[in-house]
Order: sequence, then structure tokens, then C-alpha cells
Amino acid sequence: MPRTARFRPALSRRARLGATTVAALVAGTAVFGIGQATAEHSVPRTDKEIPNLTQVQDKIKAYYGDTVTADGEHYASPRSNYAHQVRGIEAKARTYLSKALTRHDRTGKKAKPAIVLDIDDTTLLTYNYELQVGFHFTEESQDKYLAGTDMDPVFGMDRLVNWAHDKGAEVFFLTGRKEAQRAWSVRNLKNVGYGMPLDRRHVYLKDKEHPPAYLPCGSTCTTIEYKSGTRKHIESLGYNIVASFGDQYSDLRGGAADRTFKIPNPMYYLP
Repeated sequence: MPRTARFRPALSRRARLGATTVAALVAGTAVFGIGQATAEHSVPRTDKEIPNLTQVQDKIKAYYGDTVTADGEHYASPRSNYAHQVRGIEAKARTYLSKALTRHDRTGKKAKPAIVLDIDDTTLLTYNYELQVGFHFTEESQDKYLAGTDMDPVFGMDRLVNWAHDKGAEVFFLTGRKEAQRAWSVRNLKNVGYGMPLDRRHVYLKDKEHPPAYLPCGSTCTTIEYKSGTRKHIESLGYNIVASFGDQYSDLRGGAADRTFKIPNPMYYLP
């Protein structure tokens, strides 16, 4: 969720949904059928190539199984297609990690096995926030939300991460959230059941004012540079990252992970 604070420009509601649609099309996903803009023709020639914004929002709500409480809060349903898809990815990740961690123990590698996870829409679900702000992210609205509200865990991810930690994997969280949001982020992770160390050695946030020396790009890092550079730093500390998890492809690119797992997120796109 996700973001100058999460490494995205504070785009308008229309721009953010439009970017999501274009990203899906560039990836080759035929979401809306014939007449859609393509990777070769990304600038629409007519309105017929542009999905209707309201219909896109309705599809997102249906995918997440939008549930509205008596006080008007929106939540994703654990019976939604989103939840079903996430559980399928988690099942594959558990199978892979079970083998990878066992193999790691047998080979006697000196490097300790580790997993690295993004926070927004990888370990914590931003759906309620996104609906509250009408899919219009701003740093101010995110600060206000995180200061007083705990996001739910992405369905099943708390169980998967706790299981991996119990099996011997060191767990690192790597997010584009700004350093000023550390206390809120750690509180949220603890409160919803992530039961591993959440100190500064294990939770990495973006510090534009005082960027770490291991990032040559400093305060100007792209998301890929920041995240891949931090993963390389983690490995330099004596860890082998057996798996990296993220909801954006930019969370995962740049190497320094044996395998990557992409968590679905149609609400926004971050290059």
C-alpha cells in the first residue's frame, strides 16, 4: 500500500487504477478483451481502449469479496477469490520452503537460510485503507491510518511466516514505508501475530534522510535498487535468502534470492 512512503508517486485515483490496468496489459494479461491497449500501443487511440473506472473498482471489490461493516468499514473476505489465490501461492511456497530448508540443513552451508518479505499487501493487507481513501494514496492519509489502525494480515501469510521461522528461517521485512513509520509498522506486525524478532536488524524501512552506506544510490534509489541492494546487504551478513515475497514485481527484481513469490495485488502498480 504500496507511496512516496512506499516508493510510489502520490498519484490520483484515476492515474493509479490506470497504471494497474496498463501494467496488467503489458504483462500480457487480457483483462478486458478485444480493443484494449497493448504493450506496443500503450497510449489509447480512443475511449474504447480505456476500461471504465467504476467498473474497474467494482471488479476489484468483487475479487476481494468486499465486506462492509455496520460502521462502514470495508474488509476483504476470507472466502474471496483473492484469498483463494493467495492460499494457492502460500501452499506452493510452503512446499518449496520445506524442501529448501531441509536441503540447506543437509548441505551444512555456513550461511543461515532466510526469507525476505515486503509489508504492504504481502504481509499486511491494505484493502481497508484503500477503500477508505478511495484508492487515492497520500503520505498524510497513510500516516493517519497507520498511527491508529492495525491492518489485518494477508490471509494465511502470518501462519506461513511463523511456520518458516519455526523451521529455522531467519525472517526479514523489507518495505518502502518511510523510517518514521517504523513504530506503527512493528506494532501492527506484532499485534496480528507475526511472532519473530522485529528489531532494526530484521525490519528495513526507507530512510531518505539517512540512507545506509550499503546503498550506493543513497536517497535516490529506485524501488528495485533499494530492495535488491538491501537483500544483498542481508546476504553479506551471513544469510542465504532462499525466498523473497512481494506484491509488486519491483519488490522481487534485482536478484539476491533463490526464488521469488509474487502475491496478487490489482489495486496499484509500482515500477
